Amino acid sequence: MGDDTEVPLLEKVYYEDCSGCRIQKRKDTQQGVPWKTLASVWIIVLCNALPISSLFPFLYFMVRDFHIAQQEEDVGYYAGFVGSAFMLGRALTSVFWGTIADRYGRKPVMIFGAAAVVIFNTLFGLSVNFWMAVSTRFLLGSLNGLLGPAKAYISEVCREEHQAVGMSVITTAWGIGLIIGPALGGLLAQPAEKYPHVVSEGSLFARFPYLLPCLVISIFAAVVTVITFWLPETLHVHKVEHPSGDDSYEALEAATYNNGGEGRKKASKKSLYRNWALMSSIAVYCVFSLHDMAYTEIFSLWAVSPRKLGGLSYTTEDVGGILSITGFGMMFFQLLIYPYLDKLLGPVMVARICGALSVPLLQSYPFIALLSGLSLSVVINCASIMKNVLSVCILTSTFV
Repeated sequence: MGDDTEVPLLEKVYYEDCSGCRIQKRKDTQQGVPWKTLASVWIIVLCNALPISSLFPFLYFMVRDFHIAQQEEDVGYYAGFVGSAFMLGRALTSVFWGTIADRYGRKPVMIFGAAAVVIFNTLFGLSVNFWMAVSTRFLLGSLNGLLGPAKAYISEVCREEHQAVGMSVITTAWGIGLIIGPALGGLLAQPAEKYPHVVSEGSLFARFPYLLPCLVISIFAAVVTVITFWLPETLHVHKVEHPSGDDSYEALEAATYNNGGEGRKKASKKSLYRNWALMSSIAVYCVFSLHDMAYTEIFSLWAVSPRKLGGLSYTTEDVGGILSITGFGMMFFQLLIYPYLDKLLGPVMVARICGALSVPLLQSYPFIALLSGLSLSVVINCASIMKNVLSVCILTSTFV
């Protein structure tokens, strides 16, 4: 302790209200963008996003195989329950996991969430009936609360001038997970039918045709769970008690914090619900999250639905190909272009412009279904890239 090294002005401002964890924060905080830490968080958020949407390309066929729908037109109705079970579980437990992360640390919650993916995503792939599928998805969502702590983690390891880049990492991983997930689901579901020379009819993957994509994601989540153990904890633990006679800089700073902290304690008791700037940002985020998740689920169901029902009659492989191309385009835009747009226009203006552009783009989808052949492939790929880029820009801006 007793470190006499001169601390730059930015670091003094960063630590002045956080005396107890000053030493740890000084170690974790860098002058530049902490790319290694951001890369780890990127992988963790990707692990969270992959199982959310990986089922959408094969969900129509999975529900049909459960033989719960009386007519073909009713398959989408039951598919909605399976698709929404994950988000229902998350909605009911997100505040709980946020409280746990604030009390015990961000890392334990992220480890637990990644481990939940390993268990319940695999069980979903082994589902033999409709209610087992709904239950495993609900439990997966309920026990997977790592997205909120991951956002808090990013805000704590990045300086204020790097917040846009940090939040871009979160939304890029989230968006790519929502894209690559369906791509994996489309390419790996029903392997005995698609790849009969590799998967035999009597194998495990023939008996459970939707297990392979779930198992691949679960294996990835197991690797992420191990990686998360090496992340440093960023939760502020204010160690204000020092041995008697300790006249180090940290002890003096802690005394200053205790003497001048009364106003901060009173301010901290003010209800978050009366912070109108925060609540308005959350409201905008809720609206666009509803819009984004509805599109993500409906797009795959619409693409694989028959032409007579207004769909595109695509196979799961076709949907997987479209979403793979979309993922690469979105990653390029979000990491290389969005930070400059944020600096040029500001996050609020970026969100407004992208929200306005989303309206005519979505209105064009019924007319896209009238196309066929090469023109349909080109237009649907361009529309998918544009839609996901706009959505991720809006969500990143609301985070910032």
